[in-house]
Amino acid sequence: MIQHALPDSLRRFITSCQWTFAKTYASTWPHEYIVRSRVDEELFVSFVTHIWSHGYQGCFYRKAITYFDEAGMTYWTMGNPVEQTTIINRCKKEQTYEERRKNGTLPERA
Repeated sequence: MIQHALPDSLRRFITSCQWTFAKTYASTWPHEYIVRSRVDEELFVSFVTHIWSHGYQGCFYRKAITYFDEAGMTYWTMGNPVEQTTIINRCKKEQTYEERRKNGTLPERA
């Protein structure tokens, strides 16, 4: 998989954001997120567009998702179209569904 490099402005954006740990999913799907209304609107939209345009297709169980990898982290959005996208998530690459499925480390389903 070849991805387009992340522009410096977006790299600065994701490193400067205050990411919130998703406590609800700490024991099953540890990840962090940012909320559109709490960050720079223009950079949020640019990053969403970059993920969708330059990411790759993956899945979370049976749900198709577009992912983008950067510096050991995997990013994905919540919402579509961009006007309705309010969350960007990220997790360590090894915590993605596909990596955990491959490694036999999926959480037990309730």
